[in-house]
Amino acid sequence: MSGSCVSFQEAEPRAKKPDWLRVKLPIGESYKNVRNLVDTHKLHTICESGNCPNMGECWGAGTATFMILGNICTRSCGFCAVATGRPEAVDWDEPQRVAEAIYLMKVKHAVITSVDRDELKDGGSIIWYNTIKAVKALTPGTTLETLVPDFKGEKENIQRIIEAAPEVVSHNIETVERMTRQVRIQAKYWRSMEVLKYLKESGMRTKSGIMLGLGETQEEVLQTMRDLRASGVDVITIGQYLQPTRKHLPVQRFVHPQEFDEYTLAGYEMGFDYVESGPLVRSSYHSERHVYPGIGKLQWEQKKAMMA
Repeated sequence: MSGSCVSFQEAEPRAKKPDWLRVKLPIGESYKNVRNLVDTHKLHTICESGNCPNMGECWGAGTATFMILGNICTRSCGFCAVATGRPEAVDWDEPQRVAEAIYLMKVKHAVITSVDRDELKDGGSIIWYNTIKAVKALTPGTTLETLVPDFKGEKENIQRIIEAAPEVVSHNIETVERMTRQVRIQAKYWRSMEVLKYLKESGMRTKSGIMLGLGETQEEVLQTMRDLRASGVDVITIGQYLQPTRKHLPVQRFVHPQEFDEYTLAGYEMGFDYVESGPLVRSSYHSERHVYPGIGKLQWEQKKAMMA
């Protein structure tokens, strides 16, 4: 992540987080077991590298989001806590280690993501293919969500993900079109939309996510949701951006839970199959619920009925 100059100005530097963003510290035997498995198999997780606020809850439930292709990214996104620089050589044994860890965890659903590896001709897609296949060979009953990079829009590389056939393929748009150059730096808003569209047209169940609180307007959020739906996205996650360090983009505002509920309603009205919207929502949060069609809308209808 080469340094970048960003024009954002924070109205209240390091503003205190509201009560709805407080989380419990990680504890319990399940948390310790996941910690030991990650360490023993020399694995990386986005839970740690991304400073996820839900790590305690997810690890306590025996689940984790594995990050393949190392823990050094070739891109310098202004929101991301993952280190940037020159990645180490590709570890061809990594797919089997990930598969073994998932087997030992005995999970029914697993999430795999990766850093961007733009220096590789295949963008890391061969390791991606090998990892998915290794998991399915060792634990054929485990469903998989793969949170993939854009592979610079190269269809040959995207096709490897499609051929490996995970149950869900996710690629995050992260922010609204106007702010993409500042937030995602090397990424392109419409290239990401094209990647999602290509995945959907190839028969994949698709998913994407947006962060709020970086300076976007409500109308821009709704337009981004409409763009994602027009690209065929099935599942959308919407959560609060939290500044990892002082070197990252500042939080412009903390979005109230009621506004997240409004986006949930808007999303279902637009035709999304599952909308996961809330302050602590991250891309892989409750991802086991995102595999099967119809569940999200049913849960929302039940929630509305209880509130009526």
